[in-house]
Amino acid sequence: MPGVKTEDLSRHWNDWPNTYAFETEDELCTPVELTVNGQIPNYAAGTLYRTGPGTYKVATDNGKGFAASHWFDGFTQVHRFQILPLTDSSVSTKVYYNSRRTTDGLLEKVRKSGRLDGISFGQKRDPCESLFKKVTSTFQLILGNSVEDESPDTSNVGVTLSVNMPGLPPLSSPGNNSTETMTLTNKTDASRYQRIDPETLEPIGLAKQTILHPDLKGPMAAAHARTCPISGDVYNFNLELAKDITYRVFGVSASSQKTTILATITDAPAAYLHSLFLTINYVILCVWGSHYAYRGLAVLYEKNIIESIAPLDPAKPVKWYVIDRSPAKRGVLAVYHTPAFYCFHSINAYEEPSSTVPGETDIIADLCGYDDLSIIHRFYYENLLSSAPGALKYIEGKGEKSRSWLGRYRLPGVPKSADEKKGKPRAATQVFAAPRAQSIELPTINPAYVTKEHRYVYGVTDRGSSTFFDGLGKFDCKTQSTIFWQQHAQTAGEPIFVWNPQGSEEDDGVLLSAVLDGYKGKSYLLCLNAKDMTELGRAQLNTVVGFGFHGTHVPSHGIGKNKALDC
Repeated sequence: MPGVKTEDLSRHWNDWPNTYAFETEDELCTPVELTVNGQIPNYAAGTLYRTGPGTYKVATDNGKGFAASHWFDGFTQVHRFQILPLTDSSVSTKVYYNSRRTTDGLLEKVRKSGRLDGISFGQKRDPCESLFKKVTSTFQLILGNSVEDESPDTSNVGVTLSVNMPGLPPLSSPGNNSTETMTLTNKTDASRYQRIDPETLEPIGLAKQTILHPDLKGPMAAAHARTCPISGDVYNFNLELAKDITYRVFGVSASSQKTTILATITDAPAAYLHSLFLTINYVILCVWGSHYAYRGLAVLYEKNIIESIAPLDPAKPVKWYVIDRSPAKRGVLAVYHTPAFYCFHSINAYEEPSSTVPGETDIIADLCGYDDLSIIHRFYYENLLSSAPGALKYIEGKGEKSRSWLGRYRLPGVPKSADEKKGKPRAATQVFAAPRAQSIELPTINPAYVTKEHRYVYGVTDRGSSTFFDGLGKFDCKTQSTIFWQQHAQTAGEPIFVWNPQGSEEDDGVLLSAVLDGYKGKSYLLCLNAKDMTELGRAQLNTVVGFGFHGTHVPSHGIGKNKALDC
């Protein structure tokens, strides 16, 4: 297994090194057994998948080298932790680990050309690029590519993962020898998917949303689709950037594999939306303050999401579109307004009896919010790397603005018909906004509480101890207080909640998180008690797991027929 060199801690801000997990190039295609210290409970047995950037640097043929500018443009690598349960002869669960880059074809293109072509999230372009070249590439992007002409490893798709995503045709997957057929799909904020083998992690196919429905032809979507915990149906949107901006909110049936467009929205601004909300009866498309300039055409011209987003305008309200997903499929039932904010991650939404109108329903929606768009700019590598000269300057100048607050909103009195109030916007209210010091990001909850009233939210913390994230937190929505796990120079990734099936309370379970030990320059899989955030055990790697985005846990008994998982 590859080893990792150590560095002089004085090079790193606050003696908290994190560069190793931004620059990892290690790839372990054959599973290796990890050393487990402490205990990982039997009910956590299954497979934990993680996706996100591995390295951001490429050695090029011209000798100049290439480096991605933004964390969201790092080259994708997928990780797999297989947790095997205790047996009569074992004293602990066993953990095996393998990983694979899923962008080798793209890396080869960059190696030869010395550049990253196409639309990126934040790649800083050559300011001398000619107008002719920009216009030409804009028309190419409007016309689009056929994914059938691309190798599966030429697309940088790796923000979230879907297990058994409905609507996609079956693919040959020789490495998958599991007794229950399972598919694994990489997703991003574009309307394309990368299919990967769930055991070897090899890319095996690409697809566009048009494979689900021919009208889903726009370039943008939410990386975080939402899955109904009862039916397994998956919900998302497709955003078409053209003369008439069009959002198509759709659902894919897990049983029939068919896609239905639930609503077509043409009165909302084109915006960068990373997630959406789901309740038992509704899909909620929340169009927050990350509007694309020039009606979205800036994306095609700039080829860069960040430079295409206009500054957040406090005068422009957030629009919440409530869309019926019941069998009646009545389209947009109501539009609510709230004061401006920005958000990456919705947390959960649920319904409860109206607090103001007897017999009607309110929607409660939780999210991680921001007052402006500073967080998007914070994620440039020059602001994240503990050894980067600009990181300290950024933290001291804009760090506070780029920290989230955890907020709850109420959408009161959802009408039973779209005809009520003649489509006029309604007012939603903010129930609370927790202090930044108590808030978290990359939020997760007990999956048994999706679309139900929840109390606890888990996530990574950013309390100013590091140039990046600096711990894990358990936020209590009832008391608006947080329990923290933090150890110096230990940088944790998104925690995944695994519920104890013998438990009776919401927080009966464990959290699994890939953590970088900045002192050793190696990673480990951390297992915490979800009740009190104390460590139960860890599985030590002899290499580094890159700072990825999101992951999902598949129980050893599977997820059932016609069921899907989304992260």
